[in-house]
Amino acid sequence: MAYTRQPDANVITQEYLDSILVEARYIDSVVADTSLTFLGKEFSMPVMTPAFSHLGAYNGREKTGLEEYSLAAKDCGILNFCGMMENEQFQKIMDTGADTVRIVKPYADHGKILDQMQYAEAAGAFGIGMDIDHIFGEKGADIVVGEEMAPQTTEMLRSYVELTKLPFVVKGVLSVTDALKCAEVGAKAIIVSHHHGRIPYAVPPLMVLPDIKQALEGKDVQIIVDCGIATGADVFKALALGADAAAVGRSMLPALEKDGTEGVTGFLRSVGDELRYMMSCCGFAKTTEIDDSVLYV
Repeated sequence: MAYTRQPDANVITQEYLDSILVEARYIDSVVADTSLTFLGKEFSMPVMTPAFSHLGAYNGREKTGLEEYSLAAKDCGILNFCGMMENEQFQKIMDTGADTVRIVKPYADHGKILDQMQYAEAAGAFGIGMDIDHIFGEKGADIVVGEEMAPQTTEMLRSYVELTKLPFVVKGVLSVTDALKCAEVGAKAIIVSHHHGRIPYAVPPLMVLPDIKQALEGKDVQIIVDCGIATGADVFKALALGADAAAVGRSMLPALEKDGTEGVTGFLRSVGDELRYMMSCCGFAKTTEIDDSVLYV
């Protein structure tokens, strides 16, 4: 059979994720508790929403998809994320009552970065952060919905961290090198991600995760993983390899489009239920106990 190149990082990531197998440990196990403390607050489970942007209203419903999934996050008691949007839209997210981290794009307009971060803090955001994997495009700096992006330096990131009292989250970390720089500037969390395959042949986040976890040992940085996370088993594998939490992404879109908040709430709870089942079957009573001793990688 002829070799066929496969540069699609999403396919590579899914194949790697599905190749990780799990052993069972039933004897002396108990019904697991999926709750966790993340950035100082207790949440119902280590499952988080993605930092989506530009979702309109589905099927003639009044609220945008961004508002609908934020309401679902509140219903489920989990941490919510949102992405590129103007301050007016962000206020609508905050009006849902969800604990929300606002991920700001690396705009070339530095003033816009500062304005959106300051607005988020004033509006009561749980945290703020930056999406570093949207810095570059194929022809130079990225252009996102007509907005030019720009390279970000370590010192620029440090200035954002120092700008706010809120926890700062860096999204798009895919190397030990960047993870250590995030710790150096004072980021409190990172999202290990290739942003749905923005670069060809990207290393699967779960493959690089153990090295990142080891490098950040003792540095007070919590780790979220995304890309391909669709089930409780996926979340379990992410936690076993060193993550503190995992974010679903496009896997929740069918439920969102069809049934809005109710659909996403049901989807998220099903992910949490399967995570509890996996933990119970593998002998882990709490999320902090999960380790890679049950994995076959």
